[in-house]
Amino acid sequence: MLPGMRILYGVVGEGMGHATRSRVLLEELTKEHEVHIVVSGRAQDYLAKRFQNVHGIWGLTLAYEGNSVKKWQTVLQNLTGAVKGWPQNIRQYFELVDDFRPDVVVSDFESFSYMFAKTHRLPVISVDNMQVINRCKHEPALLAGYEDSFETSRAIVKAKLPGAFHYLVTSFFYPELRKRRTTLAPSILRPEILEAKSEPGEHLLVYQTSTTNTALPDILKAAGIPCRVYGLRRDITEDLVDGNLTYRPFSEKGFIDDLRTARGVVASGGYTLMSEAVYLRKPVLSVPLLGQFEQIINALYLEKLGYGMYVKELTVDAMKEFLARLPRCHQALQGYEQDGNTRMLAALREQLALAYEHRGHWAMEMAQD
Repeated sequence: MLPGMRILYGVVGEGMGHATRSRVLLEELTKEHEVHIVVSGRAQDYLAKRFQNVHGIWGLTLAYEGNSVKKWQTVLQNLTGAVKGWPQNIRQYFELVDDFRPDVVVSDFESFSYMFAKTHRLPVISVDNMQVINRCKHEPALLAGYEDSFETSRAIVKAKLPGAFHYLVTSFFYPELRKRRTTLAPSILRPEILEAKSEPGEHLLVYQTSTTNTALPDILKAAGIPCRVYGLRRDITEDLVDGNLTYRPFSEKGFIDDLRTARGVVASGGYTLMSEAVYLRKPVLSVPLLGQFEQIINALYLEKLGYGMYVKELTVDAMKEFLARLPRCHQALQGYEQDGNTRMLAALREQLALAYEHRGHWAMEMAQD
């Protein structure tokens, strides 16, 4: 049994996947420990509905157009936000110093909690999927044609939380480790996914995060099979049927039901949905967002394992090829095994106990890597 600790938990707000997986760990941690959460973006509202001591901070955002990240618009968007955001973060910092003295920090790719830990010489446990880029070995053949993007992304990931006490890296693929103080564990899955019963179905689940991808409907119509589409029509409050397409307003229960009964999934290279689809043995046609290598590497491993298909651009021919591959993908996915969140929770408890034991003098023992 772990001693009761004071834990500062940081969650990056860009992309809801960080919030949904943090929710799983926080539900366990808050049973035994005093936890304060710092979080930005939409993730703040999501976590504030479920936990006490949630502190909103400013965080970076991404600007999208079509299926790509608009780099300059993202830069301008974040510069504008920083004018108000940094003073807010500094205010939160001093409030935490006055009111809460954590023993250990857990960071899901979030910088504020990491900097707080470094300032106060506290051990940081990193929990995310991104560190797989830096802390694992990847075969040159897999990265062929992406070498520059890989090195750029690896440098960014490495610089995000350097010198942490330990790195817990979630993954549905398991490359060889190249760094110490690193544990690969299966994807963190929310209870609703663990409780979902996978069943065969005829429809494709389509999840699109950008409303500006105007070519998508015609491509899906050409597929000729039912498609349940989320994210493209955010203005609707009830189902909208257009031929073989059914646009659906977002509902967590409805989305999971459509996922567990899907024939396959069409989405970007986002880790959360991909890992949930793999767990439920649903093949994925992955179209990573341009400019986000972390999505590309997910898609590369997805295809390497036979769990789905990776394309740079969604076309009618790509859809036909994916539909033809479905039987092989289903067969490959039968070999995937995961015992819920058991391994991840055990690894987190182990590292929290070690970090608590080493607090105060851990920084002198840990070498930068």
